[in-house]
Amino acid sequence: MNDVPVNDPRLPGIRRRGFLAVATGAAGAGALALTGCTGDSGEPGASDEGDGKPRRGGRLRAAFAGGGAGETLDPHLSNLFADVARAKALFDKLADYGPDLSARPRLATSWEPDAGLTRWKVTLREAMFHDGRPVTAEDVLHSYRRITDPDKAFRAKASLEPLDLAASRALDARTVEFVLKRPTAEFPNVLAAFGAYIVPAQVQDFDKHPVGSGPFRFVSFAPGRSAVFKRNDDYWDGAPYLDELEFVVANEESARINALLGGQIEYAHELNPTTARAHEDRDQVRIVRLRNSAMQSFVMKTDRPPFDDKRVREAFFLIADRKELVDGALSGAGEIGNDLFGKGYEYYAAGLPQREQDIDRAKALLKEAGAEGLEVTLDTSPVAAGFTEAATIFRDQAAKAGVTVKVRTGSKDSYWKDILDSGTLCSYRSGAMPIEAHISQRLLTDSTTNATKWQHKDFDALYQQAQSTRDKEERAAVYERMQRRLHAEGGFLVWGFADWIIGTARNVRGVETKAPANSLDWARFDKVWLA
Repeated sequence: MNDVPVNDPRLPGIRRRGFLAVATGAAGAGALALTGCTGDSGEPGASDEGDGKPRRGGRLRAAFAGGGAGETLDPHLSNLFADVARAKALFDKLADYGPDLSARPRLATSWEPDAGLTRWKVTLREAMFHDGRPVTAEDVLHSYRRITDPDKAFRAKASLEPLDLAASRALDARTVEFVLKRPTAEFPNVLAAFGAYIVPAQVQDFDKHPVGSGPFRFVSFAPGRSAVFKRNDDYWDGAPYLDELEFVVANEESARINALLGGQIEYAHELNPTTARAHEDRDQVRIVRLRNSAMQSFVMKTDRPPFDDKRVREAFFLIADRKELVDGALSGAGEIGNDLFGKGYEYYAAGLPQREQDIDRAKALLKEAGAEGLEVTLDTSPVAAGFTEAATIFRDQAAKAGVTVKVRTGSKDSYWKDILDSGTLCSYRSGAMPIEAHISQRLLTDSTTNATKWQHKDFDALYQQAQSTRDKEERAAVYERMQRRLHAEGGFLVWGFADWIIGTARNVRGVETKAPANSLDWARFDKVWLA
């Protein structure tokens, strides 16, 4: 998920003064009664630090960067982090991603493929929508058909592409038979896809009275300002402990941290490393770091000079001092990378040796490739934290190998579009997703977001082999083979994995730390309480 710039003039979110007024007025006096919640284990969550049993009641106010007056509660249009946090409070998916980005059952209790991996039978749990109707197989099919409407641009449309929804059917009220266009061993990832929420099979006005099956019920919504939800006592996964949950919009990071310090909110999403370091050892707020949330990298376009020569790509792998990049560009708030996506995720090839800087070997490879004295332009932008800093650091590292890197700073508004097909080297990042999804969306010949232009039919065939392999260990071996090749000669120079940083009031408990952004337990307010 890419961020929209928090100071984008097209998104007139509430700035600091306006935000503070809304936060104070909307919450009202006496909103912070003592509350509590438990995790799935029945014990307090990872961040409770022995503060006693959770208690019920009260309102939690959470501040996110928003999308302005055009915001909607339609879960199929979720794009920004604020959209997703609101959507998961009101709605459910059939599955969602665990800490290792493997699919975990949610509204689905189980899924079972046929021998050919082209038909999957999905069984639904007994769950109710907020209007008292049960969640049925017809609701599931309606939701997926709505998402894949050819006239719409819903976020999950591409993820649901393997489905043949015309042939799929409801076997009974709680059983769906999905027919697929081709063998898909990782079909549960489709069920967990970002934005693949289940809505009732009826017309509804999502912004005036949205009806979902999630842990909170709708109370009010003012686009670009706030949204208020209340506890769903009938939630299938256990009623939240909070009485109410309020989302408020604060596009500037300074507004979020100042409101948190001033007691006007209890949860501030997306703080920068400098802010976190300034407050981490103080008693005013808690700093929560969600590890391995964002891949940080440079993209080398493998279909054009100089990076169409794999020796040049290997040289650039060896130029990078990853620790210096993490320390300098991320202020140390992250872990070093190894030129592969998905550190810590399911199927990650953790056994490959960690690549280290080797300037002498880099020089030898460049000489062998006839690229001594190489000059290259590195496109970057302040569109994401650390991008411009990383570009400058890498420019200086490359100079040690005799490579001249010219840093070119592009527009925040058009950067992601500009670098998809243009240029030769650019700054890049990615949020959490399964490794399989990263491969299918970015590394196949016909992938629509193939920024590195990695296009190899034999690599495509390995992906299809993995998707046709029912045995998980055998499938993992194919994914490792693919990653070994990417590590040796791919186009992603993955130098780090950034922490996602959240600030909370001292009385907030149950915020899960093993929850990369975009996973199930990130922004999961049904498992949070105030102490």
